Amino acid sequence: MIETVIHAIALVLILEGLAYALAPSLIERMLEAMRAMPLDMRRLVGLSAVTAGVAMLWVLNAV
Repeated sequence: MIETVIHAIALVLILEGLAYALAPSLIERMLEAMRAMPLDMRRLVGLSAVTAGVAMLWVLNAV
């Protein structure tokens, strides 16, 4: 179980690191766009991402 969690964290770090390494200006623009969003909208975006991730894991585990 803990090994799976560590693998998941490693994958997140790899993907985030690639984004910052390959497209730093895009990340800056995305952060500026997020700052311009109202707090409720940012919360909705975060909850949507969590829901999508849980749904993906649920589907993958069902297969």
